[in-house]
Amino acid sequence: MSNDKHVHISVSSDIEIVQRIERKFFILPRNLGFARTVMNEVCRPDRQFPEGQVNSLYYDTIDLAEYMRSIDGDFRKHKVRIRWYDKIEEYEGDIPIFVELKMREGLNSTKQRKRLLVPPRYLVRESLSSGIIDSMTMARILAAFGYFPDRPLRPVVLISYRRHRFTEVMTGARVSLDYDIRSTLVARELGYGEHDLKLRGGILEIKRHSMELPPTLVRRVKLLHTEWSRYSKYGQCIETYLSHPSAMARLWPSGKVVQV
Repeated sequence: MSNDKHVHISVSSDIEIVQRIERKFFILPRNLGFARTVMNEVCRPDRQFPEGQVNSLYYDTIDLAEYMRSIDGDFRKHKVRIRWYDKIEEYEGDIPIFVELKMREGLNSTKQRKRLLVPPRYLVRESLSSGIIDSMTMARILAAFGYFPDRPLRPVVLISYRRHRFTEVMTGARVSLDYDIRSTLVARELGYGEHDLKLRGGILEIKRHSMELPPTLVRRVKLLHTEWSRYSKYGQCIETYLSHPSAMARLWPSGKVVQV
């Protein structure tokens, strides 16, 4: 990577840490509008960011070690990504990005992240294969998180989607509805030459500090005819790229009966 992308930062106490239990539910395309309606019945839209676009550049090893842990259902998993919000055209000046490490043990999730500012040209899709920040800066940030990967990481795929954010009124549980999930393959030697794909359906995600779902949300989830799943946007996107283009239902979660 050229020195032009070296970001000088101080990796110290300005690291944000979030701990929670996450439950995910796959939503059929035909139920996306209904899902938003029933969530509005018992939740209020997030006061600061009720809706917007989420963009995540995921990192993995050359042999996709973290993807393999995801599809194997390992109890302990790590995801390294750089995230930013909305479209770069909507910003004036430098754009805030977040280097994130997400660690999962079963349903328990801990996310650490650090905020940086970068010029918009760093986020242009054509330049993502070289990474948004240089490898030494990434290593320093991950070390500050307490994470020391045993093999080099590289950018693999960009995943972007629309997100509606809610707060359940009675318990304060955080709820998000993600849809229009699109991916761009950055590691272009993978797969069958496809670079841009769109997954079917959406994901309803409920985040709180307890395994038990609020009764109001239990009833609404039942109305959506869905069940808890271990759905991973990163895992599903990579699996889709690695599947032959002729494979049936590859744009759907594994094992999901195709319905429209």
